[in-house]
Amino acid sequence: MNAKRLVALTLSAASMTGCSWFTAFVEQPKIDPWEILGSIKTPQRGNPQNSVPITGTFVAGYQVSYSPLPGTIDSMSSIKNPVQPSDASLINGRKLFQINCAVCHGEAGKGDSPNAKFGIVSINLTTDLTKNRTDGYIFGMIRNGRGLMPTYDRIEEMDRWDIVNYIRGLQGKLPKPVPTGPVGYPGQTGDALPGYTLTAPTRPFPYYGPNGPVFPDSMRPIQAQPVGGAPQ
Repeated sequence: MNAKRLVALTLSAASMTGCSWFTAFVEQPKIDPWEILGSIKTPQRGNPQNSVPITGTFVAGYQVSYSPLPGTIDSMSSIKNPVQPSDASLINGRKLFQINCAVCHGEAGKGDSPNAKFGIVSINLTTDLTKNRTDGYIFGMIRNGRGLMPTYDRIEEMDRWDIVNYIRGLQGKLPKPVPTGPVGYPGQTGDALPGYTLTAPTRPFPYYGPNGPVFPDSMRPIQAQPVGGAPQ
C-alpha cells in the first residue's frame, strides 16, 4: 500500500469517529441518574431497597419485613392513621380502591366481585371481623398482602391511609355513607384518576427551593412518623 493511500484511509477513519448513526435515539432530552435540575437540591434517583425515603416512613423495611405472615401484619396494628377522613381523602381512596381492590372485594367491598364467578375467594370487607381490625392492620395488609391477597406496596403510604378511610366508609363507620363504583368511565383521565406519585424516582419530594421545601398546591406534605416510632 503506497503512502498516499495509507494517509487517505487514516483521514477517512478519523473523520468517521465523530459521527453517530443513532444520534436521534441516544442524544435526546432525558434525566440522567443523580442529575440535579434547576433549584432542586435532591438528585434525581429512586431510593434503594429498604432505605428510608426523605419524606419519612411509618414502618421501614428493616424494622418490619414484607413477609405476608399474620404475625408480621399484627405488628403493624398499633400504627395510628394520620389522615382524617376528609372529602379529599375519601375521593382519593375511592379511586384507588376501585382500581386496585374492587376486582376482588367488589365495588362496595362486599366480596361480590367478578372474580367470585371464577372461583376466586373474594373477602367481604364489611363483616364484623374486618370492622374490628385497626387502621394499622389494614394498612399492613395492603403493604404486605396475606393469603391469596398479593402485596400492594406499590400504593404509596399516604394513599394507603386514604384507602383505609374509604373502607371505613364502606363499613358504615363514618358519619355519612360513601359513594361506590368507578369515579369515571373507561378511558377517562383528568380528575377521574389518582394524582401523580409523590415519591417517584425522577420527582424528589418535596422540592427544595432557596427558602426551604416547596409543596405544589396539588400535593400535601407527607407527615410520616420518624423511623424508630413504628412497632418492631
